[in-house]
Amino acid sequence: MLLVFLLPVCGAAGRPRHHSAADRVSRPDTVLLKAAGLQRGLPFDKGYWEIADSLRQSDTLRMAAELRNRRLYDSIRSKTTRRAVPRLLYRMLFVNPVLDTTANGQVQDEGRLFEQYAGRKITDVAIEQEPVFDTVGNWLERTGNKLHVATRARVLRRDLLFDAGDEVDPDLLVRNLQLLRSRPYLSDAVFVVTPDPFDSTYVKVTLRTRDSWTITADGALHGEGRTMAALSDANILGTGNRFSVATNFSRNDFSYGGNIVSYDVPNLFGSFFKANFSAGRDFYNSELRLGVNKAFILPTDYELGISYDNVKTKHYLVDRDTSELAKSRSFNVWAGRSKYLPSIRSSVYLTARYGFARFGRRPFTSKYYNPVFHDYDNVLVGAGFYREKFYTANMVYGFGIREFLATGYKAELVSGYSWREFGEDLYLGVNYKMGGFTRLGYLMGGFSLGSFIDMATGAWSQSAVDVDLRWFSPLFLWKRSRIRQFLGLNYTQGWNRYAGSDEVMRFTRQNGLSLLREDRLGTNRMVLNTETVFFTPYQPLGFRIALFGFADFGLLGYDANIFRNNFYTTFGFGVRLRNERLVFSTVQLRLGIALGKGGLVDNRYFEASNGTRLEQYRYLPERPEIVRFQ
Repeated sequence: MLLVFLLPVCGAAGRPRHHSAADRVSRPDTVLLKAAGLQRGLPFDKGYWEIADSLRQSDTLRMAAELRNRRLYDSIRSKTTRRAVPRLLYRMLFVNPVLDTTANGQVQDEGRLFEQYAGRKITDVAIEQEPVFDTVGNWLERTGNKLHVATRARVLRRDLLFDAGDEVDPDLLVRNLQLLRSRPYLSDAVFVVTPDPFDSTYVKVTLRTRDSWTITADGALHGEGRTMAALSDANILGTGNRFSVATNFSRNDFSYGGNIVSYDVPNLFGSFFKANFSAGRDFYNSELRLGVNKAFILPTDYELGISYDNVKTKHYLVDRDTSELAKSRSFNVWAGRSKYLPSIRSSVYLTARYGFARFGRRPFTSKYYNPVFHDYDNVLVGAGFYREKFYTANMVYGFGIREFLATGYKAELVSGYSWREFGEDLYLGVNYKMGGFTRLGYLMGGFSLGSFIDMATGAWSQSAVDVDLRWFSPLFLWKRSRIRQFLGLNYTQGWNRYAGSDEVMRFTRQNGLSLLREDRLGTNRMVLNTETVFFTPYQPLGFRIALFGFADFGLLGYDANIFRNNFYTTFGFGVRLRNERLVFSTVQLRLGIALGKGGLVDNRYFEASNGTRLEQYRYLPERPEIVRFQ
């Protein structure tokens, strides 16, 4: 999908700005240079990254480069504002600079900012809002502010996990910030705690937010000439709700293919329940989806959800390399409860889920063929322990934006019973995942193992194991560049599998090789993804430049010995460009080549795309699931 912003200036939306343009222009250069050495953030727990003195020197060099760029832009502005046409071009292309929200590359525990106020009583909670763009920006930004409907104050208040009269809890404030910053209609949120000047046991908490530009257009080109064009607003009338309409037509003869309308509510009546609705058709596909659910948020909390889907769509059958229509109705209801145990600094939880699926139309099925299309009723129960804590950093998946990184663990046992169309089975599964920061970087590892047991014969079937390892390094300093290394390893194997769709695997976008086009199948797959990113200090005309090299290695086949299966590798390099003054968003260019055992294989060679942020790792429990094999 290619995302297109309706206003060109929306490339600047979503970037937190803590200072007005006047503050940035009037601040003396010497103060900025001092800030480069002083803005180091707070120390964090033993065992976490230590910031070397060399980074302090690099910060000063970086700030000096920013000062030179600022002088260049000031010179351009002074010269172009003398005549109408140059002035118009300048205002169309340039926006005000944005300062980094965190010390470059440093991992910070924002809870340390609030520790000095822990236990003090909150007398008042105030809301201060800023528009999407600076009020002194160019005419496109000013127009955007006029068109944008600001998020209503009551919408922000309903997302608060505390109120006046409560005591300050540093961990709760950080958790609340993560929740607020996850909202698509907010580009940033901060809490400012102010002591009462007359009574040191009382404080005032101010929530300061900046809205995001949320009106977007979307489009996609599908096979058979099908084309989709969509319009959405993720903050309709300032309510924080998302509304979208997708229109489908044929690009061959421009025949009408139908509409799909969706509406999402992130926090229903301040209950922290999410609600979603979508309905419509896309040529031969159609859908009706309804859902309401509340996820775990606090260490002691509950989850509750219900969903109903009535869908008709084409399924790609990988074993036959073809697609067929299937129509199904599915229903799920789930609930869970967690309790924080101070003695182990973790939460214990219990979850349960019931669901069924009925197929009105489907590809051919039998007892051992295409089980993904079998009618079923499932009851699953999960139990385990978890802990989660958030830290902030930058230069991980972005350049200077604030990024939340979760640390913690989750250990879970899952069991249940399945009444399937061709028999009854017991299900057993185990999941474990943990991650955190060490002196060598951020390391996350986890595995899932599950299998059905036939109650009539005792035979194990549809067994699967999935292992994930993820790591990225601290920021290394090489001359004036910062370097971060990323590694990802996934191993998935199935045994006692049936035949048909979803009983074999292929390389996917999540667990696959960059730029590889060739499709192979198997029941045993291992993928190693590596990427080295150079965050360069060079900022020609204000552009931030990140260079990266990548190398991916994959094995896929039916042999139980993974190293006897088909081998593929892709490698190449690319560049990511971002200028926080310009209205354009991050641009990514990737060049590479794919090879197999026999030499060159089918690949894309070149790819251009908008830069995207990967989903952060989380350790919260969810509704119990069967280990997926894909």
